[in-house]
Amino acid sequence: MQRLPISEVRSDLEKKFSKNRITILVGETGSGKSTQVPQFISSLNNGKERIAVTQPRRVAAINLAKRVAEETKTTLGQDVGYSVRFQNMSSPKTKIKYLTDGMLLRELLLNTNLDQYTTIILDEAHERTIVTDLLMGFLKTLLRKRNDLRLIVMSATLDADKFRRFFDGAEVLYVQGRRFPVQRYYLPRPVEDIVDATVRTAIQIHTGEPMGDILAFLAGQEDIDKAVDLLNDITENLPKGVPELVALPLYAALPQQQQLKVFEKVPGNKRKIILATNIAETSLTISGVRFVIDGGTHKVKVWRHDLGLDSLLTMPISKSNASQRMGRAGREAAGKCYRLYTENDYHGLRSQSEPEIERCDVAFPILTLKLAGVTDVLGWNWLERPSKGAILSALTQLYVLKALDDEGQITDLGKKMAVLPLPPHLSAALLDAHRKGISDPVLDIVSCLSIENLIMNPHPDKRDEVNEKRLPFITASGGMGDLIVLRNYVQHYRSLLSSEDRKVWCKELYINYRAMSNVEDIRKQLEIYLKAGNGSSQPGDIGDQFGPSTLNEQIIQCFLKGFVANTALSLPGRTYRTIAGGHTINIHPSSSVFGKKVDAIMYTEYIFTTKAYARNVSPIDLEWLQRIAPHFLSRRTAANDF
Repeated sequence: MQRLPISEVRSDLEKKFSKNRITILVGETGSGKSTQVPQFISSLNNGKERIAVTQPRRVAAINLAKRVAEETKTTLGQDVGYSVRFQNMSSPKTKIKYLTDGMLLRELLLNTNLDQYTTIILDEAHERTIVTDLLMGFLKTLLRKRNDLRLIVMSATLDADKFRRFFDGAEVLYVQGRRFPVQRYYLPRPVEDIVDATVRTAIQIHTGEPMGDILAFLAGQEDIDKAVDLLNDITENLPKGVPELVALPLYAALPQQQQLKVFEKVPGNKRKIILATNIAETSLTISGVRFVIDGGTHKVKVWRHDLGLDSLLTMPISKSNASQRMGRAGREAAGKCYRLYTENDYHGLRSQSEPEIERCDVAFPILTLKLAGVTDVLGWNWLERPSKGAILSALTQLYVLKALDDEGQITDLGKKMAVLPLPPHLSAALLDAHRKGISDPVLDIVSCLSIENLIMNPHPDKRDEVNEKRLPFITASGGMGDLIVLRNYVQHYRSLLSSEDRKVWCKELYINYRAMSNVEDIRKQLEIYLKAGNGSSQPGDIGDQFGPSTLNEQIIQCFLKGFVANTALSLPGRTYRTIAGGHTINIHPSSSVFGKKVDAIMYTEYIFTTKAYARNVSPIDLEWLQRIAPHFLSRRTAANDF
């Protein structure tokens, strides 16, 4: 603990924290701010402080709590604890509690004064998640009501002036980090396959560099899983005398136990390579890393107001991201960073990443504000106010979902939607299914839709073979589309009792085995939330009373409650025009509905390649639309001359 740079200025920081009600602390990577500042605060006020420390990700909250409990020689869950979704390791006696920003927001909505805390520390504020931005707005108001509350906003980057202005000129403190020298290497020319380049670079490091673990950054789960599989295959064929290379994935959707494996030391003469998303940029410190491979991209959600849909896009990182990634190699000793892009490409990167609030759907934050009793959402304490178009789009979406009434007030349904850890459209579908007593099959499908890259595209040489093996599951859907096919996959996967049988089956059908395992985990978690807020489903589950075709129709109608804006009517030539906006759209070739002529469709995903495509498509009856959302259909069809 004493070796951390922040320990050298402890006395000065404690004086500032005692004097200031609001402090902005910029601490470079490696300064020790995330573990030490809460301990500094805990020693003030005769040990009576009760501290909440937020983290954007659950794995960071858990790992930091464990480290601080070890440093303070206390039992985890007593003086030091954590609270993340579906897991609470704290007690009324806990003095330092690490929790995800979403959990603190939940606590704030239940107890608007946050009386249980004397100090709130918002860590990793530079990531500018939507929830962190919401917390800043709520806390700015709360600080005017509670004179005994202290707020510390901690950031790893130098863009602190925005925070200072927002909190009316709060003092900004700077702490230097401990960085050993890191050598940088660029590629002479761009590469086409970033996964292949990452694997090749990792093998070159492993066979040519002294021992030290490798941290490789890739855009998303699909790339990471592919790289892990390739490295595992290559490792089996390494020459004699070369140490074993242990490949470990790290991304947000990974189950907690698998995430925590990256912190464990590998025994014997082995080298660890962690393949991670930007989850490992700032929130986590993985001991032993000496080499970083930076793929130069990350996945970001971008909201299209005109289409009413999120698109998950792979985009270049910012210079700030690149700096944070490089710094991971210099935490404990001199290191090396291999950037898989050219130096010219680096100079073309933007300085900072765009905050979530400027590029994402704001339906969830608007619903949260309504739940908190905020009537003027435009005039609220936004750190960065969304555009009027974004707010209007969100209000319209929530009205269509019946989360808001004609006066813009939150409905009882909206209150239930706000507490589910899902986007509003999925919450609406799940709550409707629960009301009908068919939550079991809808839980399966919602869990699948909460996971990236569950169904993979087969190699062209194997496409016909894989499609033939998928055909029985498509046939069993009764022509009701991709959501029912997803449920059929889950049911069959669950019927296989051994993990080996499940792996073989997933491999044959090009289904991501790790992702399917995550589906089961997410389903259990959502079921807990659903029952906690709404009680158990009706005895016997009404779904048992339907025949298969009728049950499938009921399932699709539940999703139509949530995705009524994601509907389209047929045009000549097997194209469709969206009801919301009148855009031309095509059914994606991977869909089970592709090539079939249906009058109307619902879809959960929009992508644009050579043209606009709908994915996860289900045929729908126009009568369902007229019954479920007559106000929406009549208004939109009139506007689009249907």
